[in-house]
Amino acid sequence: MTNIFDKLWRAFALLLAAAAPAAGAGAPASFALVPEAKVDSSGIFLSQIVRPPPSATLPLLRLAPAPPLGQTTPLSRQQIIDLAKTTAPELDTTNWTGPSAVRVSRRTRELGQAEVTDMLRTALQRDYVGSRGELELRLTQPWTPVTVPDEPLALRVTDLPLAGVMPNEVAGFELWCGKERIGAWQEATAARVWHEAPVAHSQLQRGQLLREADIVLERRDVLGQHEACIRFPVTDEYLELNASVSVGSPVWARYAHPRPVLRRGHLVEAVFQEGDLMISLKVETLEDGALGQTVRVRNPKTRRELVGKVQNEDLVLITL
Repeated sequence: MTNIFDKLWRAFALLLAAAAPAAGAGAPASFALVPEAKVDSSGIFLSQIVRPPPSATLPLLRLAPAPPLGQTTPLSRQQIIDLAKTTAPELDTTNWTGPSAVRVSRRTRELGQAEVTDMLRTALQRDYVGSRGELELRLTQPWTPVTVPDEPLALRVTDLPLAGVMPNEVAGFELWCGKERIGAWQEATAARVWHEAPVAHSQLQRGQLLREADIVLERRDVLGQHEACIRFPVTDEYLELNASVSVGSPVWARYAHPRPVLRRGHLVEAVFQEGDLMISLKVETLEDGALGQTVRVRNPKTRRELVGKVQNEDLVLITL
């Protein structure tokens, strides 16, 4: 790092030498202090408080930390010279002009309601809502504009109900500029979470196959929704409704169940297989069963009850 600064200051010295004749009548180039400077959180740099002649360019030289937000740091000419020479002892300070001191403060701006609402919405979407949907958020009370650094800000949520984002709640958050805490706030909010949900486009009847049902996707506020909807579009040709659904109502997952392919009281083929041994017999079904479900069956000759897994509408695989 020292070698880099040495090279910078050697280049700076050459610029000073080149600038001296242009100042006229053998006078050295003058460097003028500015009465006031605005800086960001990265610090106070020489180029921000000294105005060089047109033919010279100042290197990037950090003199001191930036003042805290809302405060002013006064630097006298001698303080500036001492700080500069700590890093660059070859610096010529014999022809500095301007005020005897420089007032240094932070660059600031006002943070308005639209911006802080968007920052809070972004944080809640990322950390609490995720893939559940698109969060819509508004502050229910007017926001008083706040003076903040004119730099990138970060918002951290610090206080939220255990249930997460709610339709109406008070959210606590902090604003940070790098490692500098700007302040903390508690704001009342109103929220919605929008997501596409399967909705009955016409009256749906119990026993109707979902694949054939009149269902459409609609953008709905799902924030107050406490149960899951069916997966849509429906690809399972055996899923049916176990309840009626009125027009405009969401189709909940609990409304869907596999349609039985076996009906109670029917005679079907039952197969038992172990290694190369296979036994087949006719059995009576004692309950309805969908594909893959386990059902009770009975040997009509021996009256013995068995258990089998439904393979299709005519076959069960006996399990012992």
